[in-house]
Amino acid sequence: MSNNTNSTIPAFCQGIQHYGDKWPDFDTYAAQAVIGEGQSAIQNSTDDSAVYQTLLAADALRYLTLQLTGSKGSGHPGGFASSAEAHAALMMLGHTNIVTEVGHHAPGFYSSMLLDSSLEEMGINNVDDMMQRFREKHGLLGHLSGAIPGLLAPAGPLGQGQHFAMAGAYLHRDKLFPVTIGDGGMGEPYVLNSMMHFHTAYPEITNFLPVLIWNGYSQEHHSMVSLHDNEQMTNYWKGHGFEEVVLVDARDFDDSNQTGAYVDSSRFSLKQRLAFTRAVLAGIDSAAQSAMNGKLTAFIIKQLKGTGVHTVGAKSHNLYPADTLDQPHIIDGLTRRALPAEAWQLVRDNLSRAGGGPAAKTVITEGELEFTPLPKLEMTEFDKNDKAVPSTAMGALVAQVGLSDPDYVVTNADGNEASAMKNINDALKIRHPSQDPLYNQEPNGQVYEPLNEDACAGFAAGLALFGSRSIWLSYESFAINGWPIMQTVAQAMAELRRKTPSLVSMFTAGALEQGRNGWTHQRPEIENYFAAMMRNGNSYPLFPCDANSIQVAYEYATASYNKNMVIIASKSPLPVYMTLEESRHAIENGAAVIYESTHAQLKSGSKGTVVFAVTGDMIFLPVFEARDKLEQEGYKVRIVAVVNPRRLCRPADIAWDTVSEPDNKFMDDDHFNALFDGDALLAVSGGPSASLEPVLIRTRAPRRDTFCWKRGETTASPAEIMDFNGITADLMLASIQGFFSHKKAA
Repeated sequence: MSNNTNSTIPAFCQGIQHYGDKWPDFDTYAAQAVIGEGQSAIQNSTDDSAVYQTLLAADALRYLTLQLTGSKGSGHPGGFASSAEAHAALMMLGHTNIVTEVGHHAPGFYSSMLLDSSLEEMGINNVDDMMQRFREKHGLLGHLSGAIPGLLAPAGPLGQGQHFAMAGAYLHRDKLFPVTIGDGGMGEPYVLNSMMHFHTAYPEITNFLPVLIWNGYSQEHHSMVSLHDNEQMTNYWKGHGFEEVVLVDARDFDDSNQTGAYVDSSRFSLKQRLAFTRAVLAGIDSAAQSAMNGKLTAFIIKQLKGTGVHTVGAKSHNLYPADTLDQPHIIDGLTRRALPAEAWQLVRDNLSRAGGGPAAKTVITEGELEFTPLPKLEMTEFDKNDKAVPSTAMGALVAQVGLSDPDYVVTNADGNEASAMKNINDALKIRHPSQDPLYNQEPNGQVYEPLNEDACAGFAAGLALFGSRSIWLSYESFAINGWPIMQTVAQAMAELRRKTPSLVSMFTAGALEQGRNGWTHQRPEIENYFAAMMRNGNSYPLFPCDANSIQVAYEYATASYNKNMVIIASKSPLPVYMTLEESRHAIENGAAVIYESTHAQLKSGSKGTVVFAVTGDMIFLPVFEARDKLEQEGYKVRIVAVVNPRRLCRPADIAWDTVSEPDNKFMDDDHFNALFDGDALLAVSGGPSASLEPVLIRTRAPRRDTFCWKRGETTASPAEIMDFNGITADLMLASIQGFFSHKKAA
């Protein structure tokens, strides 16, 4: 081991527990940083010094990854360890806009951000600081977040990272967006499927580079592709449209007599480690040039999981409380990777210059994307008591935004026409290689329609996170298939240090419209998911009650930043209850009265006041039918459309002050009571009841009841499915009669 003195140790290395001796030929190939001052990448990927220093960077990343996770006896070192040469090569070549599908690679990404000095932006100046704040509040969370300086996007659930890479490539055609993908996640079929569809729709956009970390293992067992040979794996990618597949297999360089298809390159002689690194560096360089020059390209690095850390295989995936820095197996892993102080400074010099400077100052998400300003949206004012289709009314505005903003993308798996939004396709065209005016198909369209909700949600979410406008349109019943990435990005937006257009989605064909299709199209339970997310601080489920209020809801969502805006509406002709101006009042304040009984309607006096708190649009049909029955029996009725329930929460219910672009506007008690005070309150929803929780919590009405979704069934009409779920005027009347008769008897 080296006898480095404190005077030779760089300040950022404070906390490193083990130093090593100089490697052979260190003074020849590491005399000075190969990326010089004023440069942003190595000049020649075959240069001996470049290869040598790339391997130094890879081992520095491995060392920090293991010491970082060992400091907490927690976290995931093994997967990133097998990617280290590829990650180091990308950085040395100046490709620092790196995203990942693998949240478990977080410790390695944090290590790279320490080495390039990006973490100094959050007060992490050395290794001690990094260990102290790893997996701690306001620190370096266990899986990646785009809120960490220099990191572009979150990573947690498998199968999401490629969407961010494709969104980056779409918005920045002159930059490469590598995305590391673990073979443990290759059991998720939509990873390659989504890239294949994107390439079919956007064949000219190839400046994203999947980098497969093929190490044979998932987190607790062998990966599902561990038995593929190299030819099979290459063909797997080529079968999904990749023209160029560059595969570097560590086994081809092994001189340590390892057995099995996957080997640990850190066990090779230095000569062979350098030969392997040379192949990786040249392969990455070739793949990057191919991707930037119009070929859909993938790079695959094949070596054993856990290469260069404390153990290998799935056992290297995760550290447990007993895996601390004082344990022999952790010490052994660290000492094998220990570098001399001079090497640490050299790696810092290279990586802090790569890409033009620290990632925290140079990657595309560290600034706000300039986008086209929108004109004032031209809305159609529908007359009260006329009928109009809410989704069609909104579609006209979506078309206006798309025609004004060439980067705007509309995503939809099941088809806009099926949701009464053909006007979007008429204006913006479906992006499709087969040009056909009958189906509004054009190669340059702005409507992206993969038959995969994950791909729809992922591309729309990636664009919003990276600073551009988008909207995901879907059937409410299918939204759950793509929602996880929307939740991921909503949380990411809550943490960002910059403004970005909000996530906007709209879900049509609610359960009440889908009787003939049966329960496969009746899954409004996802509205409970949206309602729960209100408490996050930046999520807004919106329930416009008609064709006027949906236009206002869309305008409200599109003009917002760092929010998650979810619009729920129908595709059927429905009555109009509010003017545009009344709709603006409702969306800003949370709710509005759309009907209240007059004295003329209750000539014999009132038995009491019944208040309806309602989310939805079609669901108002039985509510107004119940109104007629109640008024005939002498009850005064007030019907309140709950359009933006987040506004009806109490401030303490919402983590509003923890998020970027905070919004602390909540309805006060006086205004709330003016809307909802009565002798009885019926909370009515065409979906589940959670969206009305803010009303049920705050109301002072002595009698409360809920009428909401129970389960799906095949029916001939909305009325029949509402009857099946007990959402009928007669049952609402019976609830009120039962309460008042009990009250009278008492």
